[in-house]
Amino acid sequence: MKSALITGANKGIGFETARLLLRHGYHVYLGSRDLNAGLRAVDTLRAEGLTAVEAIQMDVSDSASVKAARIEVGQQTEVLDVLINNAGISGGMPQNALGASIEAFRQVFETNVFGVVRVTQAFIDLLQASPQPRIVNVSSSQGSLTLHTDPNYRYYHHKGAVYHPSKAALNMYTIDLAYELRDTAFKVNAVDPGFVATDFNNHRGTGTVEEAGARIAKYAMLDNDGPTGRFISEEYNPQTGEIPW
Repeated sequence: MKSALITGANKGIGFETARLLLRHGYHVYLGSRDLNAGLRAVDTLRAEGLTAVEAIQMDVSDSASVKAARIEVGQQTEVLDVLINNAGISGGMPQNALGASIEAFRQVFETNVFGVVRVTQAFIDLLQASPQPRIVNVSSSQGSLTLHTDPNYRYYHHKGAVYHPSKAALNMYTIDLAYELRDTAFKVNAVDPGFVATDFNNHRGTGTVEEAGARIAKYAMLDNDGPTGRFISEEYNPQTGEIPW
């Protein structure tokens, strides 16, 4: 049975992605900053007959928490097939380039960028033991430099001086990670789930968690011919999925 670790998976897109991977026969480690919230999510999934799941307490912004999670997962398996870096925060809106505090930048980058680095480095040895390791970094079209300099882009006027740079940085980390692993079996991609109605945006999104979860799960289950080092947004480009950096 293949296994997957999903950060921030007790609700929303992460939870739906967990549900889909469970339905495809994966054993899922459901990462949650609040262990009780993670346990409630697990109870919900098991009530649906999806039993190969367990909650792992993990705050991606806390190195000690990530290390403890690595130890806990490592006591149960020597191989991890999929890592989905889903945990993220928006930092609240509006975010003005001249008014946002340094502390706001630190807080968002701590989760959205440093958290991804922290988790990836902690679990890379388990992933390297898999014959088909996959890493999905959950990004956003809002991290596209190209689109945000195009006045015709549908979200051109929706700027976020803290959140958007964090996703642009995550995209660059994805490029570097994919390059470093280019001669291995790894597939590493940044995937935009779309503008989805969740707690993250006070349910202002126009898409569903089912659509978003399917987009992420698709790239978590890529075959050997699948892409790597790509920025994918099927909401932006339903034909090829490609989105400009």
